[in-house]
Amino acid sequence: MKILVTGGAGFIGSEYVRALLGGRLDDGADASLQVTVYDKLTYSGNLANLAPVADDPRYSFVRGDINNAELLDLVLPGHDAIVHFAAESHVDRSIAGASDFVTTNVLGTQTLLDAARRNGITRFLHVSTDEVYGSIDEGSWTEQWPLAPNSPYSAAKAGSDLLVLSAHRTHQLDAVVTRCSNNYGHYHFPEKMIPRFITNLMDGKHVPLFGDGGNVRDWLHVSDHVRGIHLALTKGRAGEVYNIGGGTEMSNKELTERLLEACGADWGSVDNVEDRKGHDRRYSLDITKISRELGYAPQVEFRDGLAQTVQWYRENRAWWEPLKAKAAL
Repeated sequence: MKILVTGGAGFIGSEYVRALLGGRLDDGADASLQVTVYDKLTYSGNLANLAPVADDPRYSFVRGDINNAELLDLVLPGHDAIVHFAAESHVDRSIAGASDFVTTNVLGTQTLLDAARRNGITRFLHVSTDEVYGSIDEGSWTEQWPLAPNSPYSAAKAGSDLLVLSAHRTHQLDAVVTRCSNNYGHYHFPEKMIPRFITNLMDGKHVPLFGDGGNVRDWLHVSDHVRGIHLALTKGRAGEVYNIGGGTEMSNKELTERLLEACGADWGSVDNVEDRKGHDRRYSLDITKISRELGYAPQVEFRDGLAQTVQWYRENRAWWEPLKAKAAL
């Protein structure tokens, strides 16, 4: 099987590539497997994320934009499947300026879908987010829940989801969509909450807590997420959506407390800041469908995963310090 992974130099995409080539997923030990990473290498794409597999003969890299139809037509022939991670994904950046999110997430996805059909791709897996559902006060979202995105980022992702599903219904493209909860783990770009808090606290700096800290998120270890993605790629039904969650809901205030404890800091390091515009109050995914159909269940306990993540950032300053300096985080 030959797989093109868009955005494969990013946080989740690179974990998928490392897990696939490292034999941690179903067919990862197959010598006939080939993986092409296709990445524009914007600020959050980093070839260092792929260093563990850089010498694997089954791996190749192409620097490219998913909006570049001509390049896609050169690269795609011979591939069996696309796993589509490439996206602008930071909510705060989308609030500051939404046009890049529309260009990449919506127009880029449509360009990729068109190229997939032209080049006979037999499977298309689109990676999305629970944020497309909006906010939920009680209960959990099933895959049939109406989409109600509240940020420019989530609106752009919702648009891309609908384009993928429409390509299946209109053109019979063999496509599947996954929607995940908040990811955490190693190689996470330090603008996001958990790595930002860890790296700031390690350096004795303060961390920002939005509003009253009562916003609730479900946390999913990145290794569990990519297992769910690969199950959906290899076993999921065409035209279907699968939620992938971690089963650990907590408020941002509770998470901050755990991070303070893990990093040996106290509440004196926390600055309460004005809440984010349009900040969703609670996310919660129902993962019954992927569990029953594909046998998915999260395996990493949050306490263990968080401890491993903190330790990884302690041991890998050479990875994150240049990123923080360049992004002025």
